[in-house]
Amino acid sequence: MKISSVEDKYFSGNSTMKIKDKLIEIANPLVMGILNCTPDSFYANSRISLENELLDRIQKMVQEGADIIDIGGYSTRPNATFVSPEEEWNRIAPALQLLKAHFPDQLVSVDTFRSEIAEKSLNLGASIINDISAGQADPEMLSVVAAHQVPYIAMHGFHQKEQIHASPGHFSIAEMMRFFHDIKEKTAKKGVYDLILDPGFGFSKTIADNFEIMKNLSLFKTFDELLLVGISRKSMIYKTLNIQPEEALNGTSVLNTIALQKGASILRVHDVKAAKEVIQFVQLSN
Repeated sequence: MKISSVEDKYFSGNSTMKIKDKLIEIANPLVMGILNCTPDSFYANSRISLENELLDRIQKMVQEGADIIDIGGYSTRPNATFVSPEEEWNRIAPALQLLKAHFPDQLVSVDTFRSEIAEKSLNLGASIINDISAGQADPEMLSVVAAHQVPYIAMHGFHQKEQIHASPGHFSIAEMMRFFHDIKEKTAKKGVYDLILDPGFGFSKTIADNFEIMKNLSLFKTFDELLLVGISRKSMIYKTLNIQPEEALNGTSVLNTIALQKGASILRVHDVKAAKEVIQFVQLSN
């Protein structure tokens, strides 16, 4: 399965991604569409509950060219309500079943920090695990991912203790570099070989921290791993511009453009069509 055949000059990193028994060539940056199966996502327009709405959203993202669809059943916004494993699975499972029935070839990631949810999701057709805790929340997570031989997204900025977001604390690019160095070593020892790094924009970081990461994003390419950027409609955009998340698409596109120029491999977004257009124009300009 070849994602794209157009050569580009700015994108670099792993040229392949192994998903179970398939080797997928990645020639250009990918778009990951966000499928929030939650009632309390920070961006109201992304919340989905009814099955017909769910299928409509999936079809729209597929038609717009989403390379990956990322399913989440546990909101990671600040002060999010606790969700039990049973409820998280009940939210995720219908989306996985719809994708398996209607779009069996679509790459699917599941946004979870629980190994039991990861295991069930991979058995139901998920292709990638997107773990905001980078294995800190559940020590069994890496073993599950290794057993299924799928790519693993590890994010910086998660803190446990019954909260998804902690208050911004001491931050430095050097600390992030050490964090990703340790994660790379840890995942390799566990047998997880397709690692995707996520700087965790908005997680335990101030707005100033987020822009400092964006300025230095190219540094993370030294790890020679795919780099995911998820800034879609986040507070670093709408608080900076004094607008609402619903008005933050333009700011999202601008920052996604900058991220691509600094080596981003995957854009995690609410608006697939806009992100595909960003990639197209950056390619034409390089």
